[in-house]
Amino acid sequence: MNFLRNLLASIFGTLLALGLILILFVVVAAAFGDTKKVTVAKNTVLEIKLETVVKDYAPKSENPFDEIFGFSKRYIGLNTILNAIENAKTDENIKGISITTLGVNAGIAQIQAIRNKLLEFKETGKFIKAYADIYDQKSYYFSSVSDSIFLNPVGAIDFKGLSTEILFYKDLEDKSGVKMEVIRHGKYKSAVEPYLYNKMSDNNREQITTFLTSIWNEMVSDISKSRNITRTKINNIADSLLARNATLAIENNIIDAAIYKDEYTNKLKEATGVSTDEKLNKVSVEDYISTGKGRVISTAANKIAVIYAQGEIIYGKGDENFIGQDLIIKALKKARKSKSVKAIVLRVNSPGGSALASELIWRELELTKEKLPLVVSMGNVAASGGYYLACNADRIFAEPTTITGSIGVFGVIPNFSQLAKNIGINAEQVSTNKGANYSIFEPMTDAFRLVTTEGVEAVYTTFLERVAKGRNMTIEAVDSIAQGRVWSGVDALSNGLVDELGNLEDAISYAAELAEVTDFRVRNYPSYKVDIENKLNSFPFMKSKEEVLVEELGEANYKIYKTIKEFSKLEGVQARLPYSIDIK
Repeated sequence: MNFLRNLLASIFGTLLALGLILILFVVVAAAFGDTKKVTVAKNTVLEIKLETVVKDYAPKSENPFDEIFGFSKRYIGLNTILNAIENAKTDENIKGISITTLGVNAGIAQIQAIRNKLLEFKETGKFIKAYADIYDQKSYYFSSVSDSIFLNPVGAIDFKGLSTEILFYKDLEDKSGVKMEVIRHGKYKSAVEPYLYNKMSDNNREQITTFLTSIWNEMVSDISKSRNITRTKINNIADSLLARNATLAIENNIIDAAIYKDEYTNKLKEATGVSTDEKLNKVSVEDYISTGKGRVISTAANKIAVIYAQGEIIYGKGDENFIGQDLIIKALKKARKSKSVKAIVLRVNSPGGSALASELIWRELELTKEKLPLVVSMGNVAASGGYYLACNADRIFAEPTTITGSIGVFGVIPNFSQLAKNIGINAEQVSTNKGANYSIFEPMTDAFRLVTTEGVEAVYTTFLERVAKGRNMTIEAVDSIAQGRVWSGVDALSNGLVDELGNLEDAISYAAELAEVTDFRVRNYPSYKVDIENKLNSFPFMKSKEEVLVEELGEANYKIYKTIKEFSKLEGVQARLPYSIDIK
């Protein structure tokens, strides 16, 4: 009898809990879901800020709760931004574009792609104007495409050339007793340098200087054309900080005028034919996309499949932030089995990662290439494992500012033997056989290092063979430009790692040519399934561990913690970019 009573009580309790959860969702949906339908009125200005993180591909979530709770607004897809600008060119209600940004959450290659699309927009005769209280280098580079650039009278422009910073942990390892055992191939494969040295090697400094200079030259060239300033003068402005305030910026033609925001609004009204006492109609690019303008409508039967591989490469399923072989292989199989898909474009935006996952995806790309034309488009970065995915395509397109190459591999294994000794811990092992075992509490043996080194060398040799076959080069020729060295898109074109400089649209057009189709539409892959439990962690009252750590440690200290933690989690041999590049 007690059993039956307890069973009924459990069932009732479960039903009550489910009912309360349902009521909670309804209440929250009512609170968050009261959104007005976006309409684009006549004489509207399209406003672009790019404060939302730009990803190459950010499809609308299939989960209805994402829209209710605003999860879908964390990212914006580069493809939808480009489509929105394309549609705005012929939209009679859109009179021009206003760029107002304090910081652009996009990579240099993504900015350049949007910038190029805005140049096309200008050819229609519609205006582009820009305003900011402060410009950093990326936001100024983006805004320089405008007809007119305005700055707050007491604002500033941080224009001083590109730089990056790498932290070294050798002294920390010695003091703490925690070290990273490193096995690598490639004199430029400097991902592990921070654990080996106290300062940057000459080889590493050489390659960073080379690709930073190449990217900077591309930015300077674009600014020079838009502002009608010589490249020499632009570099002099950067060297001497001659754009640091509004007065100097005007004198050196970096901006057109120093005005306040209300005066800028009046200029937009004037440009749209609206009197100053009337309301200015504006629509954000995000809202404009929500009206359906983030896609190009086509009824063509033929399709070009664009498969997005974005994020670090991990062994496993993968999601919108990580490339897993399961997700990409599934997308490749689905695309090539579709009778309407005539060619495939692989869009790569990845610093690399798991060598095993990279090889598995490479194999599926080989099978796909037997059935359909395969073209690669590189985004901000397509390096190491990211290049592994790209190397066997029929043609490779890179943006001039793409970071690529880094053909090299490494293994990193944590070792706590000195720490254990310092605090009085002794580890004893018992084994049935004589194989080279490893304990993090004992110094690495020569036998284990030898076996691990053989594994790294084997992966590097395979990597060279894949590139040599895909690029129709000898292994010796590949090795001479490999060794983990990083290249810009411009330099990669010169040394044969890519075939052409161009954007995603160029790659799609070339794929269509290979497939001999002229009337086609684009089908994007993969489809991302949403984990509701992870999404709930995005609520303000359910902060993620990352957010808590940032608050407690500060942004700079958190970056150090994150770098060490990421390397401690690496499994297997890695084909990965030499470092996390934060270009400023």
